[in-house]
Amino acid sequence: MPKFLVERNIPGVGNLTPVKLQAASRKSNEVLMQMGPSIQWVESYVTGDKLYCVYIAPSEEAIQEHARVSGFPANQVLQIKSIIDPTTAEGT
Repeated sequence: MPKFLVERNIPGVGNLTPVKLQAASRKSNEVLMQMGPSIQWVESYVTGDKLYCVYIAPSEEAIQEHARVSGFPANQVLQIKSIIDPTTAEGT
């Protein structure tokens, strides 16, 4: 199943309290449960004014539907083609 990186422009998100981040996570999880097991939220990175979220989903359309229903923007959705890390340099 494809993996996606979602960029969400949310001014001031990096200043949200843990309680507000928890509430946002709950909302996202509620929508994901409604959508069924074909879409999964892996993790998110919180920066000053953006969230970068990793999802496993059948399509970009599923990501956009989650964004629409949850109320969180999906300003850019990119399909992840490969994942590399320092061990990639070692080869197989």
